[in-house]
Amino acid sequence: MKSHLSALLVLAVAVALPLSANAAENVSATDQAFVAMVSQGGMFEVKAGQLAADQGSTQDIKDQGSTEAHDHQLVGDKLSTIAKGAGIPVADTLNASFQKKLDDLKALSGPAFDTAYLSSMNDIHSKDGAAFAKEAASGTNPDLRAFAAETHRIVVRHQGELHAKP
Repeated sequence: MKSHLSALLVLAVAVALPLSANAAENVSATDQAFVAMVSQGGMFEVKAGQLAADQGSTQDIKDQGSTEAHDHQLVGDKLSTIAKGAGIPVADTLNASFQKKLDDLKALSGPAFDTAYLSSMNDIHSKDGAAFAKEAASGTNPDLRAFAAETHRIVVRHQGELHAKP
């Protein structure tokens, strides 16, 4: 019985290794940079959105934060699945730059928090929107291209919501 299980395990690994190698060959350095950039931005948007839902001084900010956290959690989960299938690693913690931005937001309260939060969300949606549009148009991995096109529409919707805030 053990020898059969061992043989199955060896067979499974032998089959999986070429699949993961082929997946990694189907992505460019640009695709990898896209995943690294937008995964960090998305993770920040989830955490900042959660913070806004708790710390916002108006119901509009709290609601917008909840929407950000919810939408970007779903987007991040989908990106992670696609990236892992393509052999691209995805960090599970914020990098130093995004952690500092989050820490700066945490230190604020009241209208100062709301203003800084909205400014940060406008900035990141502008940068990520451009990255999603570029990947949708010229990415080498078809799954990432499709993901970028779909997600770009979400980013544009969020930008409209953010610009509607006073």
